Amino acid sequence: MKILMPLADRDFDPTESAIPWKVLSDAGHDIVFATPSGEKGTADERMVTGKGLGPWSPLLRARSDARDAYAEMEDAPAFVEPLSFEEAEEGKYDGLILPGGHAPGMRPYLESAVLQRLVARHMNSGRPLGAICHGVVVVARAERDGASILRGRTTTALPASMELSAWMLTCLWLGKYYRTYDQTVQAEVSAAVGDDGEFKSGPMSLLRDRQDRLGRGFTVRDGNYLSARWPGDSYRFSN
Repeated sequence: MKILMPLADRDFDPTESAIPWKVLSDAGHDIVFATPSGEKGTADERMVTGKGLGPWSPLLRARSDARDAYAEMEDAPAFVEPLSFEEAEEGKYDGLILPGGHAPGMRPYLESAVLQRLVARHMNSGRPLGAICHGVVVVARAERDGASILRGRTTTALPASMELSAWMLTCLWLGKYYRTYDQTVQAEVSAAVGDDGEFKSGPMSLLRDRQDRLGRGFTVRDGNYLSARWPGDSYRFSN
């Protein structure tokens, strides 16, 4: 399968991008990358190095397996030479994956009208579409006939409890680093699905999943659409 993975130019989450890339590439799928600028993207440095996360670094930083996968992904030819969103919009893909990230550099990705059109067209085609964490915001903002393509559907995304907890743990020195917008991800996505849809927060968990511990992760499937909440769901999301 040929799978498109759009990324922000900077600040995307290394786990939510590199684990799906690693699992799907090892399974023989062809991953094509795209960024707003068409230049090689860079993951959120804090999530890679832990710098600035203070005493919470062991909890919040990307785990070593994800960092190793990201280092490997950085050398992949398709990652080094991505398409622009405009170029990607002209293509046809068997699958589409939308990783997340919360730092300020994510906004051009989350707010791209080009990417939202691409996502809406792909969802309407019935081909597989997966989104994790803030990636679900892109799906929520993609529209068909003036309404979100998530209207009436069931989804998960970053729960407000997780978003606000990470912010409260670090806000004294990182400010709004964990608050991409004043509105939480859960609030925006819940509004998008409407009264006929459902937002599922999933069970509370501080344990991240692994390839041999998929039960720790949480995902929601609704037809051709798969969603997940945070980096700790990345393996389950990818399998």
